[in-house]
This record gives sequence, C-alpha cells and structure tokens, in this order.
Amino acid sequence: MTADTITAADIRINARWLIPIEPYGVVLEHQAVIIQGTKIAAVIPVAQADREFRTRETINLPHHVVMPGLINMHGHAAMSLFRGMADDLPLMTWLNDHIWPAEGRFVSEQFIADGTQLAMAEMLRTGTTTFSDMYFFPEIVAQMAHDTGMRAQVCFPLLDFPTVWGSGPDEYLSKGEALIDEWRGDDYIMPAIGPHAPYTVSDGPLSKAIGLSGKTGARIQIHLHETAFEVAEAIEKEGKRPIERLAELGALSDRTQCVHMTQLTDSDIALVAGTGAHIVHCPESNLKLASGLCPAHKLMESGVNLTIGTDGAASNNDLDLFAETRTAAMVAKVVASDAAALSAHEALHMATLNGARALGREHELGSLVAGKLADIIAIDLSDPFIQPVYDPASHLVYSNHGRAVTHSWINGVPQVQDGKLTRIDVPDLMLRVAGWAEKIRKQQAD
Repeated sequence: MTADTITAADIRINARWLIPIEPYGVVLEHQAVIIQGTKIAAVIPVAQADREFRTRETINLPHHVVMPGLINMHGHAAMSLFRGMADDLPLMTWLNDHIWPAEGRFVSEQFIADGTQLAMAEMLRTGTTTFSDMYFFPEIVAQMAHDTGMRAQVCFPLLDFPTVWGSGPDEYLSKGEALIDEWRGDDYIMPAIGPHAPYTVSDGPLSKAIGLSGKTGARIQIHLHETAFEVAEAIEKEGKRPIERLAELGALSDRTQCVHMTQLTDSDIALVAGTGAHIVHCPESNLKLASGLCPAHKLMESGVNLTIGTDGAASNNDLDLFAETRTAAMVAKVVASDAAALSAHEALHMATLNGARALGREHELGSLVAGKLADIIAIDLSDPFIQPVYDPASHLVYSNHGRAVTHSWINGVPQVQDGKLTRIDVPDLMLRVAGWAEKIRKQQAD
C-alpha cells in the first residue's frame, strides 16, 4: 500500500454493529463509516478502512449500533412547553377546553422559540436528526432548526379561523408562500403546507393549498381520520368520508402526508395506495387520547408508505422515536392478531427510509449508503437493561430507549457527543423552560 492509494477523509466511525437500512434487514459487524464533508464516503469493514483511509478524527464505538438518524414525521415542537398540562382526556375535550385556550393565552414568537429548542434537545438526545413540525410561527421554527443544524420539514398552519399567527386562510396562505420562497432549496429546512384537519379547513382554502403545492412542490401534511367522531360527523354533514372529500378535491398525491389514520376501511386503504399518499403513524398519541388504532399491517400489505411520528409532547408525552417504534410494532401485532405483523426491521425502516421517502429525499437521507448525507446516530448496547445482545435490530426496537443514544451527526457535524448536546446550551434552556412553566401553573390556578 502506497501513500497515493490512501484516501484522506474527515471522520471515521468504527462500530461494533451497523444497520444500514439499505439493504433491508441487514446487521453488519465491525464496520467503519467514513465521512467526508457533509456526506458518507464509504461504509466498509474496519480492516478495509485501515488500508484505504486516513481520517483527521476516529471515533471507536466498541459496544454500539450505528445507523441512520431517525426521522420524526409529525409533531408540534413548541407544545413541549405544555407537556403533561391536560392529560387523560379525549381529543376534542383536550383541544377545545385546554389546548386551544392555552395557545390563545401563551403562544408567541418567544414561546415558539423556547418550546422548539426544548423539543429539539429531546429529539437530538434520543436519536432524531430530522423532524416534521406543524405549528404557529413556522418562520421561527425554521430559523431555530437551521441555527441548530437540525433538519426539519416546517408545515405552516392553515385553518378557517383566526389565530395568533394570522387573521384567516388568506393570510396563512400568503405567509406560507413567503416561507416556501425563503427556504426553497435549503439543505436543512423543507417548508410545507399544514392544513390542520378536514373539520377545520373548508374546501376553498384546501383547494388553494393544493394549488400552492402543485406550484411549488411543497408537501402537504394533514391530520386525517384521527377519530371515529371526525369520520361520523363528516358523513352526517357532507355525506362522505373525509378522505373521499380530499380525493375529490385532488388533495391526495405522493406529496401528501396523512397523519393518524386510525379509522380506515378497505376502500380508504385502496384510495391511499392508489394515490401514492404517505401515512404518518402516531401510535402513542392515538392510544393516550383513545383515538383509535392505525391498521399498520394492512397498510404495508397494500404498498402504502408508512412512516412514524411522535405527535406533540402535550399528547404523547415524549418525543422519543425509539419508544414510538416499539409501540408501533406492539400495536400492529395486536391489531392484526399476528405476532409477525410488524417486525423490528420494518419498524426501523418506518423511522428512517420511509420518512425520507415521504419527504421526497430518499436519495439523500434514511440509510447509510455512500453518497448520502451524513445523518448518523450511535446507540450504546452495553448497559444491563439491553444485555445480552443476540439481535441488535430486535434490541433497538424492543429493549432500547432513546436515552441510550450517545452520538449523533447531521451533515457530518456532531450534535451529540458521549450523550451531551453540542449545539444547545441546556442550562440556559432550562431556565427559560422553568419561566414558562411558572406562568402556565399560575394560569391553571386562576
């Protein structure tokens, strides 16, 4: 081996196990991930890396699984400041009597900035490298994520009624189009359109949102078929199921992300599959709010791209996507009456490459493949709660929780090192969070 046959690179990660996601179902041992700039240069055995690469930094992870960063496909990041505020309530009571009044009183640009940073700290610490957000002041969310170096799909809100962010649909759409223009082509921020739900957005604004999506290529994310009440009310008022209405308007396409989808008939599933729309499964929020159970196994059998999200911390109550994959796998087995209905590898696929596909970025994200962006996490399997290790993929889904994540890189930049966040000042953040908690407690006491 001569000097001119050795390639220089930035970072080398030596892993005991590696789950690349592509090819599917594979667990590799004693692998090295080579990072050059923002991208993965190679995924090769350690012995081969010794011969072929010299890097300025080498990270040895002898007890770890290395895999692509997780993609949390649905949430309301700033609602982390409402965590645990209104628990053990059905969805509409939770929304109408607690969440919407609290939002009216507290949501501001500073609330969004602090709440989003709190959510990003939790998500980064538990393995998420890309998240999708649907909430007020999306311009603040986009800037916070970009400044932190975290990838985010930022969906601007669209509703029929006024909120703190706008006077109504026309203003939401105008501001939203400006957001899309501002962040178009950015590596970190993916602006998108977020009509809240069929019962809060009428045909006119929805049609305009569809037109904006067609014009700009922006994704549409919408809460859909979340509860039996939602579907029954739509049938009573309009004579059709919400998903049928969306299909008639032209809202379902491969740019559409349907969140929750707990109330599905076989014809609903066929409609989703035929349009190429994606589904975001949020099992823990659906369980906690007693909304229903998404038929994950049926959807996968029908060829639907099934992704996963935590929803907001006010209805979950955490943003740990590893915990969410465990719940998804468990619930799918019960719904299908089949212990093999959603395997560990399928759950990991949902949390990575399927999410990338819903974002239209599967060529860049979601798997450890040379040429893709270096969004990578490492999970320590040495603790007693995860020993002994027979099948690392199984352990990640059924034995692990996100706090076992020790390292994270986005675009090759370290975000978590030895369990510590590198880009967020946690003590300062906690002071701000404590201030919000005190304000909210006083309001609840009044």
